[in-house]
Amino acid sequence: MLNKPVEVAFGSYNGVKKHTNAFRVLVVEDNEGLAFIVQIVLEAQGYQVRTARDGRDGYLTYLLFMPDLVITDIEMPQVNGLEMMRAIRMHDPKVRTIYLSGQLCRFRSLLEDEQKTYGIDLLRKPFSSIELTRLVSKVFAEVSECKRNSEY
Repeated sequence: MLNKPVEVAFGSYNGVKKHTNAFRVLVVEDNEGLAFIVQIVLEAQGYQVRTARDGRDGYLTYLLFMPDLVITDIEMPQVNGLEMMRAIRMHDPKVRTIYLSGQLCRFRSLLEDEQKTYGIDLLRKPFSSIELTRLVSKVFAEVSECKRNSEY
């Protein structure tokens, strides 16, 4: 019962329709507070969410959870987001990806290559919950459209 008002509050706050088909999202972010907020916002939208604190943990969590979308910071200790995604794409080259960074211009050429090859999305820090949920909804609308087209 207590979850219902929270879900309604988040749903009405960001104006994005809550999803009943629970897509899986992996959030890889070394800022635990930000990872928690992203998790709460996305779970309120009906997504199944797991978090990891760095690229190494993110890779292992990916293998166990097999998400539909990976939202990852770029700069992290041990293994960065770009390196982690290279390893993940050895298993699933089509996994959807949203990169987070406050300094996207530092990685411009690498991200342009990623965009051309994998169709990734970018979200500049700081971002609002509305920006986050709209981008995630857009990604999953594209995934659903591709699935519908492949069924015909």
